[in-house]
Amino acid sequence: MIRLASSSATRAKLLREAGISFFQESVDFDEDSIVASSPKNFVYQATMGKYDANLKEFGCKEYPLLVADTVVSTRGKILRKAKSAEEAKEILLMQSGSVTSIITCMIFESLQMKIIDISSTTYLFREFNPEDMERFLHSGEWMGKAGACMVEGFCKPYIQSTQGHQSTAMGLNLEILKRFI
Repeated sequence: MIRLASSSATRAKLLREAGISFFQESVDFDEDSIVASSPKNFVYQATMGKYDANLKEFGCKEYPLLVADTVVSTRGKILRKAKSAEEAKEILLMQSGSVTSIITCMIFESLQMKIIDISSTTYLFREFNPEDMERFLHSGEWMGKAGACMVEGFCKPYIQSTQGHQSTAMGLNLEILKRFI
């Protein structure tokens, strides 16, 4: 049994589907204060901030601790969680017909080991259909998603090519994690 220090429903779904026993419990960390020059640096800082806060609150003696963060990058820009439908639309328009990288950093710590992993999955998206994009924006499913991106949902039919693992793009590199648990 591990403690998933994340409120992400997608991360929970990934762990459930992988057959990994877990429960969700976390303390918040304010990502808005992070200043980073690159997407990898941003996601590392965010994950370390979450890790430090959750380790201080819960430790890892009773249950192993799993912390993660994800960021999206297109055209050299860090695309964070959109705060409005208008911002989500701007972010999606940047990704439409472009190469988009989704970078996830995770930290897993138990009494026996500590793993820090930064993985990236890169997609080439076809142009998004404007009507599909409007439906997605009105659905609200983009809320709370890094870069308003859902490769398992809205973006899926627009994927032209992929380099990397879908689980990384969804918030956890299960291929790495499963090797160690």
